[in-house]
Amino acid sequence: MRNDIKNHLTVEQSLAPASRTAAVDGTGVDLAGFDAAMVVIDAGASGGTTPSFTFEVEDSDDDSTYAAVAAADLDGTEPVITGANDEAVYTLGYHGIKRYLRVAITAVSGTSPTLLCSASVVRGKGRVKP
Repeated sequence: MRNDIKNHLTVEQSLAPASRTAAVDGTGVDLAGFDAAMVVIDAGASGGTTPSFTFEVEDSDDDSTYAAVAAADLDGTEPVITGANDEAVYTLGYHGIKRYLRVAITAVSGTSPTLLCSASVVRGKGRVKP
């Protein structure tokens, strides 16, 4: 095995790339076998009049009952994306102990708001290398 970053990380999609117009929960990502995780939110162009999209990182023990991750368990701040800060990549470190992690868009406001976006969970420090 080569000693490069690809062989030490895995990336799983939580929110598939799409044009978002309403609140939506991403797919849970299993962190079993990994000791580190990072969330990557990729925001494209927003549309509509004064669009605003709030993202929230959520965790779960059972991939069924999710709750917002406490601020103390995140390295970084969950973004609120508007027309002023769209077309950017946002990263958040996760320090929690739950097995599953997902990204949700929890609030959408504005007139006819749209946002091209996706979110992934990067898993690292695998107990067994991918």
